[in-house]
Parts: sequence; structure tokens; C-alpha cells
Amino acid sequence: MLRSMYSGISGMKGFQTKLDVIGNNISNVNTTGFKKGRVTFQDLMSQMSSGAQGATDTRGGVNPSMVGLGSQTGSIDDLHTQGFRQTTNNPLDFALEGDGMFAVASDLADENNNPVDNPSEDSVDMGASNVSYTRAGNFYLDEDGNIVNPDGLYLMGYSVEAEDGNYEIDDSTINAINIPETAQSFSVQTNGTVNYVDSEGNTQVAGQILLANFSNPAGLEKVGNNLYLDTENAGYNGLSKPDSDGVATVVSGALEMSNVDLSSEFTEMITAQRGFQANTRIITTSDEILQELVNLKR
Repeated sequence: MLRSMYSGISGMKGFQTKLDVIGNNISNVNTTGFKKGRVTFQDLMSQMSSGAQGATDTRGGVNPSMVGLGSQTGSIDDLHTQGFRQTTNNPLDFALEGDGMFAVASDLADENNNPVDNPSEDSVDMGASNVSYTRAGNFYLDEDGNIVNPDGLYLMGYSVEAEDGNYEIDDSTINAINIPETAQSFSVQTNGTVNYVDSEGNTQVAGQILLANFSNPAGLEKVGNNLYLDTENAGYNGLSKPDSDGVATVVSGALEMSNVDLSSEFTEMITAQRGFQANTRIITTSDEILQELVNLKR
């Protein structure tokens, strides 16, 4: 009977973990760029009562007899499916349609690991800088005109170079994207190009947003604040221009919201609750039988 009690305990622990994940999903139902979690279970090892026997000339084979010892949490996965798009009409709100993540960084450094003095002009080494990734596209302008996220991390992209008074994309330099204070207006194209109208009414290029692509985004590490860190299992494929190489397009004036489906989460909550309740019944039933065994001697 003790085996059934410990099996019930393992089931209760597993469903408690599932309820924790469901609770986190529901609490982030309106979190920009949030990706929901999912719990899967695995059975524990089984205790062998009798082994399998092969067929002989006089009788057939016999299957093994095994008693399972409970369940365990198999994995807690992040499902990076597309969230629904919410229109905001704010030009600094960016939604991604497809695969990829914004690259944001702090403590910018060059290839020699020296601090960068001008984030929007000096070349930045992404390996030397503190780089994170996010699907949350709510960005702002800081006092210097750099595009930053709510935590002040710089949005990274290709720089621009001047030629005959015009600015063009420089594919060899990555740094923060800056919109000059003299700009009358600005816009962002689906390929990530940031354009602005200068004081003379001419359209110029401020830079081009770059997106990080991962072959296994579920392998990223969540660190809070809508940020992810690269891991050895994420399959980082480098930075790419939006709307190319299978990378998402950028939609300005909209945000990608959470991919949490409340109806699905509440259904999973009911099954987890009943599963937890059923495992408690295993423990109480086993306890009642043990009590009967103890009462055999009066």
C-alpha cells in the first residue's frame, strides 16, 4: 500500500507544477509579447514483479509484470506561437509577424570590449555587449533620440552612412538606432528600415532594425521583463533583416499581445484540479486500508 501512497504524492506534485504554470499564463494574459508555458508528464520507473518469457515448443510467451511507481514532470515548454495583434497607432510600437526577436542591449562595447561613447554612431560588438531578446515591441525615444525599450535597453540595428548629404544603410556596422531631434516625423517600414523627414523636408534613413532568429526559440531562457537570453540549445542563427531569410516582418503602430487562450487555460485548470483531487483520493484510500490492517489485531 505504501507504493500507492507515494504514487499519489508524485501525482500531486506534478499537478501542482501544472497549476503553477497555468497561473503564470493567466496572470500574463495581457502581457505584451508573452509566450505561454505548457507542462508534460512522464511515468516513473516500474518495479518488476516477473520478467518476460519467450515462447517454447510447448507453450507461448509470457509478458512481464510491472507495477508503476508514479509520475514526474517531463518538461515545461514555452510555446512560441504567434500572438494576436493589437493596433495602437503609436509609430514606436512594433509587432512582429513571423519568426524572430528584437535584439536589445545595454553596456554597449566595441570589439575590444571598451565602452561605446556614442551608441548611435560607434560600432557595437554584440558579443561584448549585454544582449537580450524580446517579442515585446513597445519602444520609446530617450533624451538623445535613441530607440529604447521600457528598461532603457537600446534597440539594435544597422547603422547609416552619409553619402552626398543622404544617409544609407551600412550593413557592416551595428549600433543603436537614433532619430535626430530635428526630425519632423518618422516611420518604420515592414523590412525594419526607419525613415525620418529632416528639417528641410527631405526623407532620410535613420537605420534598419535587425531581428535575431533561433531554430529552437523554446530553448531560450526567460529572465523577466519580457526578456530572453540565448542558451546553448536555442540555436542562435545571427541577426537578419526583417522580411528576409524567413524572418518576421515589422508592423509599426501595433503590438503583439500574449498568445494565452483563456478558455484553454481554464479547461487545463479544471483537469489539473481534478487530477490533483484524484491523487489525494489514492492517499486517503490507501490510508483507510492501512487502518483496517492495523485494526486486525484488537
